[in-house]
Amino acid sequence: MSTPVYLDHAATTPMVPAVLDVMTRHLAAAANPSSLHASGRRARRIVEESRETIADALGCRPGEVVLTSGGTEADNLAVKGIYWARRAADPRRVRVLTTAVEHHAVLDPLDWLAEQGDAEVEHLPVDAEGRLDVDALRASIERDPTSVALVSVMWANNEVGTRQPVADVVAVTSPHGIPVHTDAVQALGVLPVDFAASGVDAMTVTGHKVGGPHGAGALVVRREVAVVPLVHGGGQERDIRSGTLDTPAIAGFAAAVELAVAAQAAHATRMAGLRERLVAGVLAAVPDAVLNGPGPETWEAERLPGNVHLSFPGCEGDSLLMLLDTRGIECSTGSACSAGVPQASHVLLAMGRGERAARSSLRFSLGHTSSEADVDALVAAIGPCVERARGVRL
Repeated sequence: MSTPVYLDHAATTPMVPAVLDVMTRHLAAAANPSSLHASGRRARRIVEESRETIADALGCRPGEVVLTSGGTEADNLAVKGIYWARRAADPRRVRVLTTAVEHHAVLDPLDWLAEQGDAEVEHLPVDAEGRLDVDALRASIERDPTSVALVSVMWANNEVGTRQPVADVVAVTSPHGIPVHTDAVQALGVLPVDFAASGVDAMTVTGHKVGGPHGAGALVVRREVAVVPLVHGGGQERDIRSGTLDTPAIAGFAAAVELAVAAQAAHATRMAGLRERLVAGVLAAVPDAVLNGPGPETWEAERLPGNVHLSFPGCEGDSLLMLLDTRGIECSTGSACSAGVPQASHVLLAMGRGERAARSSLRFSLGHTSSEADVDALVAAIGPCVERARGVRL
């Protein structure tokens, strides 16, 4: 069986060999990094050295890195934990502001907070390319700044690749002392990400998007920001996230982050070239396909370099995905976390697209294993697959 053409790196990207080597060295060691004996201390040293590596790569202090099981846990810890802490300090702080295009790892815990009767969640509008309306954010805050507990705006969108104006968000919130959380899962390794320079108060990252293992991530959070823990137990990770630390996974996570950040500029340039080739080829094969998100005139500054999101009129995205899959080409209809659920993309709907357009879309995401041959294989297959999905000749 031939190797599949993998174009779903935004869902997860294959582990890089150097990370596998790091993890393999540590997998045979049986030690709890919270133990006081020699083996425990060795494991603790690995964890703390990994924390320092992550901090150096992300532009933060080691003590600001709270290790988690991945991005979903980190997002939940940020939005719930900071909200609860802010609400406890001042009962007037009941509002949480976010965008309508966030990942479900942010939207769903916020919905849960609202359903419990505590939080008032406001989904701020975005423009036709999925970019936050900063004026709407400003107006919402100025309406009653003392009632806002938290603002959460992702660094870059996981479906259409739109980069959000995080610096503008910080500029609007800072005068009011409102903490900002950003999900930077898609940005790390493909865009410059510097926690201290960004001005945000909390930031989510994860390992499996940058060639590291599943099950390892972090919430980077300023020491002065109070966070109520979701999990109680041994008091690990500043008493914010209890639980025995996975030393091999953390070492692999740190190695992946370090490598991804070091190669970021060159990687982004290569991905942008492949993206241009992919878009040109697919639009030549299917002229009425529609590129969603920032286009060529702005995508260098406003879009993730490895993201291509296209709508194919007359097709069901799920059906087209499966037709491509039979040809060995793997892609996505959007977030892998909601894959298999036959519903329109909430991101495209928020961008003003109709339900039919939102259901006719596919995401092709490039990564470190992607090649021109992969792109050319998609271009060769997409026309016949769209023709079959539509049931009529193009």
